[in-house]
Amino acid sequence: MKTFSVTDIGRRRNMNQDYFFTSEMPVGNLPNLFIVADGMGGHNAGEYASKHATDCIVETAQQSKSTEPVKILEEAIKKANDEIYQMAEKEPSMKGMGTTIVACVIDGKRLYAANVGDSRLYIINREICQVTWDHSLVEEMVRLGEMDKETAREHPDRNIITRAVGAAQEVEIDFFEEEIDIEDEILLCSDGLTNMIEDEEIRRIVKSQRDIAEITEKLVFRANQNGGRDNITVVVIHPFSDEVNGKW
Repeated sequence: MKTFSVTDIGRRRNMNQDYFFTSEMPVGNLPNLFIVADGMGGHNAGEYASKHATDCIVETAQQSKSTEPVKILEEAIKKANDEIYQMAEKEPSMKGMGTTIVACVIDGKRLYAANVGDSRLYIINREICQVTWDHSLVEEMVRLGEMDKETAREHPDRNIITRAVGAAQEVEIDFFEEEIDIEDEILLCSDGLTNMIEDEEIRRIVKSQRDIAEITEKLVFRANQNGGRDNITVVVIHPFSDEVNGKW
């Protein structure tokens, strides 16, 4: 396995409220763990929410007695939700804060993912497949057939999310399980990337670069070149890099 990650403030923001964690090594009973969080809230509240939620998920996973990835992720995200929500209730300056979370665990050829909000996980090969579903106002309209994807990309309400960790007392989490292939690449990212680059261009960049660091750098460069309206976080994973002879 090879991974490379980067977060960038972008061209329009004066603070980076994104946060990420990656570990190719076991985290408690998980064989590995990858997380991207995109915080929301005034002042430094969004920055606090994304970092604290990520740290809480990692700590809870390390201590969990469960051996099932989905159960561990569920326990950890719910614990993070409780802590962020309680802090927001106690501290007036942090009221309304929250964060997206997209997380994944790779166990052999099985990928387990969880998400809340509109940060995404993709599996990329000859095609690009968005595994997670955005919990956003415009995406709900797309799913209902009230808006097409092209209109959604430029809609003024595209950044309004319908779920976030810490935004409510209870959190609803989506879970996904996928079988991955030896040639697949995994991408986790915040919407600072996907609002700036269309999916097919993401696929082309990922598949046209041989070096994993170059992939992440090129993705961030293109997002900034296209406007860089938000913080940009990218985690790229080659799950089977050792098995792909001579490719990496």
